[in-house]
Amino acid sequence: MRPYTVDVRSDTVTQPTSDMRQAMAEAEVGDDVFGEDPTIKELQDRSARLFDKEAALFVPSGTMANLIAIMVHCHHRGAEAIVGDLSHTFLYEQGGAAQIGGVQLATIKNEVDGTFSLSELRNKIRYDDCHEPITCLVSVENTHNMCGGKVLPLEWLNELVKVVKDPAATHSPIALHMDGARIFNAAAALKIPVARITRDFDSVCYCLSKGLSAPVGSVLMGSKAFITQAHRLRKALGGGMRQAGILAAAGLVGLETVVPRLSGDHQRTKRVAEAVHNLKSPNFTVDLPNVQTNILLIDILNSKLSSNEFCSRLKEIKPEELEQGVTSDEAGKVGIVVQMSSRNWKYARAVFYHQNTDKDIDMLIKKLTYVIKEFDSSLTA
Repeated sequence: MRPYTVDVRSDTVTQPTSDMRQAMAEAEVGDDVFGEDPTIKELQDRSARLFDKEAALFVPSGTMANLIAIMVHCHHRGAEAIVGDLSHTFLYEQGGAAQIGGVQLATIKNEVDGTFSLSELRNKIRYDDCHEPITCLVSVENTHNMCGGKVLPLEWLNELVKVVKDPAATHSPIALHMDGARIFNAAAALKIPVARITRDFDSVCYCLSKGLSAPVGSVLMGSKAFITQAHRLRKALGGGMRQAGILAAAGLVGLETVVPRLSGDHQRTKRVAEAVHNLKSPNFTVDLPNVQTNILLIDILNSKLSSNEFCSRLKEIKPEELEQGVTSDEAGKVGIVVQMSSRNWKYARAVFYHQNTDKDIDMLIKKLTYVIKEFDSSLTA
């Protein structure tokens, strides 16, 4: 019998819903490179309205969306963009800004809440020395993935805008971009429209293929002039697609049917966090008060244990756990496999999404509880 598997490695493992599959099958399409795909146009128009931006562009991935934004805003080679040191753009987009765009990324240390020091930002802005690159862009991530799905505080965003858009500044205008891959999670947590969060940003992108359950794509938004340039760069980067309305149709369903359910993902995340917290383990902990959205970091406190070891054990099924009832069925025959993310981190990461059922959460907690207690026993023996 197959084990009962709960996959919380990422919300990218979501599957298209039945409504999405039907919409994709029935989508009205055309050649989008010629600007003739009506479903692409509908997705772009709806996205622009949602974010109160002038225009939008459908692209294959969030990585491409961020790269295009950097290249449009940093319109000459040798320019500089400032990002957080734990940002996805800096860590996990293969240095595309430099590799492809000729743009240098300067970093500021991210705080645990996903923000960074605005006084340090002021000192990092460069504009009038011929020895230095010119700062053209500041980019932030919301929610912040590697900080555990943190929502950037509106107060901090307001202060960031004042620093970057200071009318008294003597330097050239600096653009603001938001990597909003999970921006709808931020809006759900704050209970405000996404347009309020991104109100003062020159560009923003969001991902359709994470918690929104669509199979492919992100949407990039900004002014008409910005999107005109973004459209040119999308083509140069190989992102020009033909009958892409098949993909956009799934995105439209995600906006209609999945976005309203994101708060449920947050509740399930909190439930797992509370279960770990209540174990009072000396080796594992969670920052329970600051679990805000659908990402949970389980911190590993013991230097003798790595996150890779922990996550590997969660995927194992040992005979003794079946004997002790760590199963998904009353007969005690079907063991539980939990898949979480780990690299060289001191934590394991779980990301929840709307296709995680209540039973999934029950099984995950059962397995987590057993494995954490097992490690607690072995590490203190």
